[in-house]
Amino acid sequence: MIPLDEIHVLQLGEKDWNGVYDLPEFVSLNYIDCFEKAPPILYDMCFLDRTPSEEEILPLYQTVKAYTLFVTDQVELSGRVERLCKSKKAQRIAAADIQEFLLKETKYYYPKPYGEKFRFNHLSISRYFSGSIEWNGNYNVTLTGEFGEKFSQIVFWRNNVPMQKGQVIDLWLEYQRSPGVSVSLTVTQFAGGSVSEILNRWEFDETQLEQVIRIGSERMNSYLFFSLSAKGGGELKVIALHDRNSRGTHGHFLPGGERYVTSEREEIFCYFDPRDLKPPLNVFFGGWEIVENFQGYNLNRKLGCPFLLLEEHRLMGGSFYAGTREYEKLVVAVIKKYMEELGFSADQVILSGLSMGAFASMYYGCEIKPHALILMKPLAGIGNVAANEKYSRPGGYPTSLDVLRYLGGSLGEEDAGRLNDKFWKKFDCADWGKTKFIITYMIEDDFESGVYDAIISHLHSEGVQVYGKGLHGRHGDSQTATANWFSTQFKKLLKEDFSERNEGV
Repeated sequence: MIPLDEIHVLQLGEKDWNGVYDLPEFVSLNYIDCFEKAPPILYDMCFLDRTPSEEEILPLYQTVKAYTLFVTDQVELSGRVERLCKSKKAQRIAAADIQEFLLKETKYYYPKPYGEKFRFNHLSISRYFSGSIEWNGNYNVTLTGEFGEKFSQIVFWRNNVPMQKGQVIDLWLEYQRSPGVSVSLTVTQFAGGSVSEILNRWEFDETQLEQVIRIGSERMNSYLFFSLSAKGGGELKVIALHDRNSRGTHGHFLPGGERYVTSEREEIFCYFDPRDLKPPLNVFFGGWEIVENFQGYNLNRKLGCPFLLLEEHRLMGGSFYAGTREYEKLVVAVIKKYMEELGFSADQVILSGLSMGAFASMYYGCEIKPHALILMKPLAGIGNVAANEKYSRPGGYPTSLDVLRYLGGSLGEEDAGRLNDKFWKKFDCADWGKTKFIITYMIEDDFESGVYDAIISHLHSEGVQVYGKGLHGRHGDSQTATANWFSTQFKKLLKEDFSERNEGV
């Protein structure tokens, strides 16, 4: 895609590639023959065409982002250079491939990722469908009946999506169907400024829909219209359609970002940055957010230690990282995968998160048993959060009702109670004797009051340590103060409990 911002490339070598290769118009390549000091910006990509000197290692480490370092055959991988490449997840590139890579692949290293889920109120049902229609909050719409012997449009999404010339987007459809129903997704591309000139039309069957759909626009600026066709008879649940700026084969949201999906088409995303390869590993669960992306990248990168970002985009903004046994086992497996890659034990792991992410930190902390939990505005009783939507914050967090229906089965008081109990039973069975709880909470929290006191009352393990700080305000207040507190507490923890650290490679 042609991004709004330039893609900034750093190149070290004997020759300036500006005079050797053709570059796309959106790429700014900065050739430096001697790299002695880290610049104020982080480059989007870096190419090493010679072995860096000892004096250049640290500035490169500070400047280059993980998964964006490419080294040619001119680079000798040994000693600190090898460790630098390991910490940055560097990739080899052959001289014969450089020109084509610059022209075709650099477009995927744009600086600002973006993804979104189509809003549920933009979904329309075909007027020709005569079966039953059930809207289940903002989670899904269930269509039951006969759809016909041939494919015909059954739903479509209003508000076309703009796509720039050269842009590539990824599409992912969440749906469930009974065995007698078949579906296909149709994407129609209209010329920019026109309501009738069709540039392309793509049809994707269910085999293709098993994977992320990737489409691009090479001709001109355009708009995309999406519709879903069905045939057969039975039940069809239309859950969500997501569109995201594509990274091609280089990741999801960020270069190196990973995507996992369950048998029920539910996704979990992770991004691992090895940083200095030294303990601890910080596992950071993102909080509720409508825009699809990784939260906490800059915040965690500045801390210096290895970090793993986790994100989920079910419902509208997330569903607390909880769900089916398959989904929850997948989350644990992702965390343990990177613990094993680094060779870290549980006492070298920190789990952290904000709000929904703080819930996930405690929930999965029961199994990981980390050295510490750093919790910002924690929530524990998901049922309580939903119950407070009626009186404490009318209309403030309607997704909580979808979460209750999705995880609890219905919207009754008993369902809310069972959902609360699910968390506390798991929490009470865990041994927290070697874990520190570092918590900041809102004293007048309108999502769930009294969470800090509840956590204290449920901690019965001998040896557990708790540090708490209350801030006046409701759940959505004091965002800057909370982020500053997180950074300060994390640095203090690194200094006191991991004093042997000395960031660098």
